[in-house]
Amino acid sequence: MTYTQRRSAAGLFFLAPYAFSFIAFILLPIIVSLCLSVMQFDMTAPHSVKFVGAHNYQEAWKDDYFWQALRATFGYVVLMVPGLIVTALGMALGLHGMARGRNTVRALLFLPGMLNVAVTGILWQWFYNGEFGLFNFVLKHLGLNAAPWLSEKSYAMPSIVIMSLWWSLGGTSIVLLAALQQIPKQIFEAALLDGATGPALLNRITLPLLRPVLLFVVVTNTIAGFQVFGQPFLLTRGGPELSTRGLVQYIYETAFNNYRLGYGAAMSWMLFAIVAVFALVQYSFLRRSTS
Repeated sequence: MTYTQRRSAAGLFFLAPYAFSFIAFILLPIIVSLCLSVMQFDMTAPHSVKFVGAHNYQEAWKDDYFWQALRATFGYVVLMVPGLIVTALGMALGLHGMARGRNTVRALLFLPGMLNVAVTGILWQWFYNGEFGLFNFVLKHLGLNAAPWLSEKSYAMPSIVIMSLWWSLGGTSIVLLAALQQIPKQIFEAALLDGATGPALLNRITLPLLRPVLLFVVVTNTIAGFQVFGQPFLLTRGGPELSTRGLVQYIYETAFNNYRLGYGAAMSWMLFAIVAVFALVQYSFLRRSTS
């Protein structure tokens, strides 16, 4: 065996574990879910399994609960993504301007993201508790009325967004901070010599140079927003009146509580199509603005 052949064999050997994992845990489930989406597959009646074509997709199109869950998901994305980007950008700018203590603040900011969603949900259930929760305790001591954080429709979704911001702010802030630190200082020094002020530096230099990274965080956080599940499931179970039950939770309940795997798979592919369209639109819009 020649040296080149040995190198090729070694490469295939090291690649094999990842390739096997990719096929077993990503590619195969995708193929199975696509097949399930065009079948009637009810686990309570396995003898009734049959091919139904686009029937599951048509049923979802007429399903009021599907559209209600999709509206809840849109509501979360509309509140979460702009709030996260603006807050994370502000935190990154603040960290970038710090002369001392940056590493400590950065570690504290990233700390909530190290918790899994179950721990975060339990913690914030206590914060939002109507009787002995931390937030209502503070409101009462300020002479204000207790807020129905999770029991009223007008409060429930914003409360979930606040929790999600606290949980995911650190990662996005650190990505933006890393991008800020890559901007050459000479550009700012030249602009200052030309008489540029703080707002001009932000609008004419910082934001334009951050656009590729902003494109990345906007698209990735939009995709994550459409896939929200743990936060509303743990805090509200989709209530009150299903106002916070997102599409992923509805898919989960349909597939694993009602045992309709085919219908759940069809809704999953519809969600994939919606997310793909939004991601492509955002990518095209932001990409044009950077060129």
